[in-house]
Amino acid sequence: MKRQNHSSVVEFILLGFSNFPALQEQLFGVFLGVHLVTLVGNVIITVVISLEQSLHVPLYLFLQSLSVVDVSISAVITPEMLVVLSTENTVITFAGCFAQMFLILLFGVTECFLLGAMAYDRFAAICHPLSYAMIMNKRVFMKLVVFSWVSGIMVATVQTSWVFSFPYCGPNEINHLFCETPPVLELACADTFLFEIYAFTGTILTVMVPFLLILLSYIRILFAILKMLSTTGRQKAFSTCASHLTSVTLFYGTASMTYLQPKSGYSPETKKLMSLAYTLLTPLLNPLIYSLRNSELKRALMRLWRRKVDLYTW
Repeated sequence: MKRQNHSSVVEFILLGFSNFPALQEQLFGVFLGVHLVTLVGNVIITVVISLEQSLHVPLYLFLQSLSVVDVSISAVITPEMLVVLSTENTVITFAGCFAQMFLILLFGVTECFLLGAMAYDRFAAICHPLSYAMIMNKRVFMKLVVFSWVSGIMVATVQTSWVFSFPYCGPNEINHLFCETPPVLELACADTFLFEIYAFTGTILTVMVPFLLILLSYIRILFAILKMLSTTGRQKAFSTCASHLTSVTLFYGTASMTYLQPKSGYSPETKKLMSLAYTLLTPLLNPLIYSLRNSELKRALMRLWRRKVDLYTW
């Protein structure tokens, strides 16, 4: 009742790239293809790791968790985005916008901490190989995964509830492809200065702090790799770490530009493209980055494929 007394907006209109109709038609096909490839790639990784007993170690279980997050964020964003690109003046309800923003924040923050946990796992494995089994045991692994999800839930709950506690009295046109915090907040009919301070501080804590910890971990890892006597060991360590660093750079870089940028720093179209980089491009590339550079994962996939073929030809 309180929201109805202070807010005349009951639905929002997602504008997408409505100023460029021809571009919208082209993007529809591109985003549909990206979504399908993202789903297939991440589902394959999840299934392979689930079925292959030899991959039930922290390195691959973290990767499986990351794939679940990537599938989820793509499923939350892309279907609505495709509707926006294929129709004019796409309407999303107040509750629908709330739910989408909540889930985007939930999966985004969870991915931040999962990437940090993966860096810690690689640090323990490479810098302390003899005590790795004790450092990264099943209990520690579960704590890191649960902490990542709980952090995502807490940040999403606080931030989304705060954003939608502001009155929205019009206009109701969101100049974006989905309900992300910055473009929605621009429509609030109230002083949002205090929230912006919180959002900036929260972004520093959930994005930049894990990123700095990852950076420090990899500096230690780099020195440990350079001290290795085995060429094969160095190559394997570099390959695994390069995959993770590529994913980290892509995700943290684009997310930081989206949430730490000044209000007038970029044009609306540029902001939309930067949002797409971490919400669509990262989930698409993660399976390719990890699977193409990981021989154990490729061998596990081939073993499962041979079993399936043998089963059908028997």
